Amino acid sequence: MLEIGERPWGKYYVLADEKNYKVKRVEVYPGQKLSYQYHHQRQEQWTIVEGSAVVIVDDEEILLSYGHSISIPLGAKHRIMNLTDKPLIFIEVQTGSYFGEDDIVRLEDEYDRM
Repeated sequence: MLEIGERPWGKYYVLADEKNYKVKRVEVYPGQKLSYQYHHQRQEQWTIVEGSAVVIVDDEEILLSYGHSISIPLGAKHRIMNLTDKPLIFIEVQTGSYFGEDDIVRLEDEYDRM
């Protein structure tokens, strides 16, 4: 593991951090959600590997389950939610020009991290 990040909604593990991409394994605890956010410098691809999720992209709600993927375009408002009582795990592949956590612009956050 290159990095492990603990968050109020769960945790992430950085699996690869290269010049042109970053790969994370993200765990979302039952009943939790990430902030509604967007990025200036990266787009993301999410693939569900355990559980099911409700994803919001630019105010459109999409249901995803094991094996399904979604692309989050650069600048798109997005969030992922685990509305079940089981863990949600997805793989996130980031591509773009910068992958730092400070490229998160939060619009809504249940944990007051604005």
